[in-house]
Amino acid sequence: MSREDVFKIEKEGAIAWLTFNRPKERNTMTFEFFDELPKIMEEFDKDPEVRVVVIKAEGKSFTAGLDLMAAQELLGDGSARWREWLRRRVSSLQDSMSSIEKCLKPVIAAIHGHCIGGGIDLTCACDIRYAAKDAIFSIRETRIGIIADIGTLQRMPHITGHGWFRELALTGRDFGGEEALKMGFITKLFDDQESLYAGVRELAEELAKLPPLTVQGVKEVINYSRDNGVYAGLDYIAQKNAAAVPSEDLMEAVTAMWEKREPIFKGN
Repeated sequence: MSREDVFKIEKEGAIAWLTFNRPKERNTMTFEFFDELPKIMEEFDKDPEVRVVVIKAEGKSFTAGLDLMAAQELLGDGSARWREWLRRRVSSLQDSMSSIEKCLKPVIAAIHGHCIGGGIDLTCACDIRYAAKDAIFSIRETRIGIIADIGTLQRMPHITGHGWFRELALTGRDFGGEEALKMGFITKLFDDQESLYAGVRELAEELAKLPPLTVQGVKEVINYSRDNGVYAGLDYIAQKNAAAVPSEDLMEAVTAMWEKREPIFKGN
């Protein structure tokens, strides 16, 4: 299975659209999916022309989670050698989801239909989540005897708070777009897929107009502060701005304000 069998990549100006492209299989996640995703995110991260990444999906579902046929690879003989292999394999799946968060370009998830299991892991690693009203979410691992292990349990509490999160993680129940909006897992809800993509495009275009290194720096500092605490985060941003300010983009912002025009930021 090639990258093109799993993903479709399109670039429109400064926006990269990454589309899950297995609609007949409800975009379930194969091991090719997990292997290729970090490579793609690294390419986006290194591409100076890309300022925003949007993740969406073809077909009726965003993703129904891990491909069950592929998951049979994880069922071994119980030996110590196999268990060490499994630990390493799970770590590689975790790295695949983390590649979204580690990409300094802001990543927007445009969610419709089912977003189950691994779909929650993946969207938790995105920066912004928009959804259509037909979206159905579930931390489904609880219901099939698995502890979710590739990011949901670590990231989602920081998004929704522990009250909502613990109920959803412990029960594995479905929750819809309205509930996801209420708890803050998504920040906008749209009537249908068409209006969802229009809203995501508008947001992506707005982000793409901003100073790119500043936007990327904001993402980096947010993640660093979450993982290291308030005071470490304050020290980090003090050093970061001391190294980065002033910049050509800052001077362009000031000049544009005085000249009463839209600034044009080049990432310098």
